[in-house]
This record gives sequence, C-alpha cells and structure tokens, in this order.
Amino acid sequence: MRCLRPALMTALAVLVAGEAPAWPANLVQCLARDARRLVPRSLARLIAEREVQVLDEAARFPTPLGQALAADLQAGRLQPETLAALDAQAVEAISLLKQQRVTEGIVRLGALLRVPADLSDPVLTAGPTGYPAGVTREYYAFVEGNLNKIPVVLDDPPALKLPRRDLPDYWQRLLERSQGYSGVILTEMYQGGRVVSHTRIDYRSPVFGVASLSYSRAVTAIAATWLAVWREARGDVTRMRPPRELLPRDAPPVRAPQDPVPSPEARP
Repeated sequence: MRCLRPALMTALAVLVAGEAPAWPANLVQCLARDARRLVPRSLARLIAEREVQVLDEAARFPTPLGQALAADLQAGRLQPETLAALDAQAVEAISLLKQQRVTEGIVRLGALLRVPADLSDPVLTAGPTGYPAGVTREYYAFVEGNLNKIPVVLDDPPALKLPRRDLPDYWQRLLERSQGYSGVILTEMYQGGRVVSHTRIDYRSPVFGVASLSYSRAVTAIAATWLAVWREARGDVTRMRPPRELLPRDAPPVRAPQDPVPSPEARP
C-alpha cells in the first residue's frame, strides 16, 4: 500500500487486533498523512516526526472512552458524557503544549485523530446489528485496494477555522452524515444472502462514492480537530497553505453533426 511500511503495519495490526471494526491501520496512517497537508507546516512537521507514537497512542485510546464512543456510534448520537470525556482529552493536550512538554502534547493532540476518523466511518454507524459477517472486511479491502484512485478533496472548508468549543457540534454532524452512507454499503455488498467480494466492485459502484466521500471527510475532520486544539494551545498557525480549489475544465464546444460523406460506391 502507498502509505504504510510493512514493519509498522504489522505492529499496528497487533495493537488493533480484537477491537471493534474501524479503519485498518494502513488507512489510519494515510488519513493522518493527508490531514497533515491541511495544517500549518510547523504542526505537520511535529506530528510527522512522532508519527509512530501518535498512531500508537490513537490505537491505545482509553478503553472506557473507546467503548463509550463505539456505543454512541451505534446509537447514532454522541452523549454529553462522551463529549465531555473527549473534550478532556483535548484539554490535556493543550495543557501539555502550554507547559512546553512538546512531545507529550503533540502525541496526545495527534491521537485525537481517532475521534473524527471513527465518526467519519460509515461502517461504525451501521447500527446495533452492524453488517453480516464479511461485509466489513470486504469494504475495507475495497477501500485499501482503491486508495490510489480516491481523490482527496476538502469536505468542509469552514471546519478548518472552528474553535475548540464548537468541536462537539461538528463531531455530531459528522456522525449524522456518516449514517446516511451505512445503508449503501449493506445494499451493494450483501446481495442474495451473500457477501459481495471487493474484487467484483469498481469505481462505478456506489461503494466507491461512499468510500471516496468518507475518506475525504475523515481527512478534513482530522485536520479541523487538530487545528482547533492547536490554536487554543497558541500554536503557530503561520505558513498554512490555503487549500487549492480545483474546478472542472470547460467542456469543449459541441460541433453540429455534419452530413455523412457518401462512399465512392454510393456516388452517382
């Protein structure tokens, strides 16, 4: 895959083994790397230098909080207690950074990617019953196999300017938007009582649309979460590259159809 070194992939796979379904380790690393492109260069560099620690910390999210988040994802609503606990994680990162405990603060800040990543994952919002066995595995295999075809777009530009106090409402909106995609995965990947292999799906399938939108949404949400915490910690927000807007090119002019030229045999 394009993002993860084999040794690190193996290590992270061990860390997440046995947990509830979520973005595979390789995709988590890719999400983090793409999100770094949306934050100031100073913050991107600090996170990149501690990438292994950040991903390790995200995989080791506090068990009670991880369980509460998973339950809320299934129920479709983030509870006030869960939001308070998530906010406490952000506050701790801010406190560490203000104390100049840079490595600890950056690792804690970086690990917050777990929250927006999970909230942007339609697999985790499929409801209490989830999917039939095999659907989740095949969906993630499809995303990983088509990652190089997925264009990363800025899902919500204003989100990059959110203050930390607005993160709870923003996170709830992420959850609600992800819920709208969960049914598409089930409809397209479980047909006739059988799981559809990811090898039988291509970019023309609605599954590709869901995967593409969810991936870009997660990238934007991770960057928005990092930035909200980083600004409150009085981090450097200079040298932040503005997102480049890509517009479709104007279509070429349509020429009027011309009369067919008769073949020599048809000419009088």
